[in-house]
Amino acid sequence: MPRPPRDQEPGYFHLGTRGNNKGDIYRTADDRLVFLALLNRIIRQREWALHCWCLMTNHYHLVLETRWANLSDGMQRLNGVYAKWFNAFYSQTGHVFERRFWTNRVEDEDELRDVAEYVIYNPVRAGLCDDPWDWRWLGAPILGGRPEARQPIVH
Repeated sequence: MPRPPRDQEPGYFHLGTRGNNKGDIYRTADDRLVFLALLNRIIRQREWALHCWCLMTNHYHLVLETRWANLSDGMQRLNGVYAKWFNAFYSQTGHVFERRFWTNRVEDEDELRDVAEYVIYNPVRAGLCDDPWDWRWLGAPILGGRPEARQPIVH
């Protein structure tokens, strides 16, 4: 049976994916920088607004807003190009990501704030840091993130 079609209507979304067999999708800081550069390019091309993001070791979270019905296209490009680069760089074959990206529509501003807080506290819940702003691989302009926080994504 075919999968149901994705929600493509413009709006706010919380989405992400994780590594195959819960494996690492980032091994080094450079891997994350490659991913962020690719994400940045796709955001500009698709005219998305990224409101919050967190890169863990074996998964990532994005909270973004779309203006057009291009969420699936952009995410397919992001995960596909990154997986191709990752496999070529590490001389491996097979799946990098466990499955297609997951997505949840964010219905209102209260939910948007709750989802953003959930995303930035991911490294704290995982025991990687005590303060989310100590985790180098997140950005949350929607929450008024600390000015010194690294936020390489353009909006």
